[in-house]
Amino acid sequence: MNLFIIKWMRAFPLPEKTEKLLRENGESGSFWEDRKDRHHCGIDLYAPEDEPVIAIEDGEVIDVDIMTSPEMISYWNETYHIIIRNHSGLFCKYGELGSPNVKTGDTVEAGQVIGHVGTVLNNKKIDGNAPEYIQKLKDNNPSMLHFELWEGEPVVEDRNYLGGNWFGEVRPEKLLDPTEYLRDIQSSKNK
Repeated sequence: MNLFIIKWMRAFPLPEKTEKLLRENGESGSFWEDRKDRHHCGIDLYAPEDEPVIAIEDGEVIDVDIMTSPEMISYWNETYHIIIRNHSGLFCKYGELGSPNVKTGDTVEAGQVIGHVGTVLNNKKIDGNAPEYIQKLKDNNPSMLHFELWEGEPVVEDRNYLGGNWFGEVRPEKLLDPTEYLRDIQSSKNK
């Protein structure tokens, strides 16, 4: 059997969503969006709070931890991230989850529920000192899955990384734009 023609089984991370989720470059929540003082490391997939989030591919959970909290930034709620090393070799970081359903060391299958969508912003705590893009979200506080794609193990502890944002000018070397990857999964699902 020719291993180069085998396609990994993949599932879209939000099985209940059918409308257009993927942002175009430059749109709010798009990959590497310029947020003036930082860049966005993933893509935001807006969905109702508590909606199931599923593993895209078979793999192993290598990290489950807090992604945002009011101790980090006062207007953040506590959310979690899950990092999965996929059998394909890519690493997926599922972030801003309200609750994880897996723990570090678990093996997961494509389509398995790994957590639920959370809400990162606490509207009551957003004031005029918050960045402009956060102030714009204050009255339209969407819940979402923050999704990152990496060629190697993702950055989680770095002085330039916080809550899915990069505070340096140069993009991390192994950080990939997940837009086409997700678009390919979405289009194969709709066939």
